[in-house]
Amino acid sequence: MCLISVGIDLAGSERRNTGFCVMDSDLNCKVSILHTDEEIVENTLSYQPDVVSIDAPLFLPKGRKNLESVGPPHLRVCDKELLRMGIRFFPITLGPMRMLASRGISLRKRFIVSGLTVIESYPGAVQDILGMPRKQRGKNLLRNALLNYGLKGDVSRDCIDGDELDAITSALVGKLYLENNYIAIGDPDEGYMILPKVTNYFRYKVTGGGRA
Repeated sequence: MCLISVGIDLAGSERRNTGFCVMDSDLNCKVSILHTDEEIVENTLSYQPDVVSIDAPLFLPKGRKNLESVGPPHLRVCDKELLRMGIRFFPITLGPMRMLASRGISLRKRFIVSGLTVIESYPGAVQDILGMPRKQRGKNLLRNALLNYGLKGDVSRDCIDGDELDAITSALVGKLYLENNYIAIGDPDEGYMILPKVTNYFRYKVTGGGRA
């Protein structure tokens, strides 16, 4: 049975590029750049994926009614766990992250209504855990790391975009989720972030910037 994972490297604005990846059980990838919410929803539904993995905050911190409120809480339980793991990120309430979170939460609701399973992923954290360089260190370095992992298809394109590489990483998390080869960090009342299950992660020296 061929399972399908869709990975979305969501941009905070429809004016910016959103990376989109469809991955099958054999690690074949098909990528594209999308912009509007309608494009994202239409393309996702056309594949009827078994899981949709979105690189964006999909839940508010417990006790926070909305993104516009001033003051705490600023961090979710999964965010605090990332800090404990040494993985840096931008808090959900920081500047442009509010737009990204608002868009991610809205898209998640639309996919849920359509009967799809949706998970939150964070490519930067995934790449750190798997020992891959983030795209900020060079797109070719990340592309080669994904190829060495066994990914196939569009990932081999020389002109592949950094947003597409992160979408591939998000789709990979979706595949691991379908295979029950993942860990879920967070609070069930808030929502979980899905990461690869790598038992020796803490042997790695983790570096990197925020969600991008």
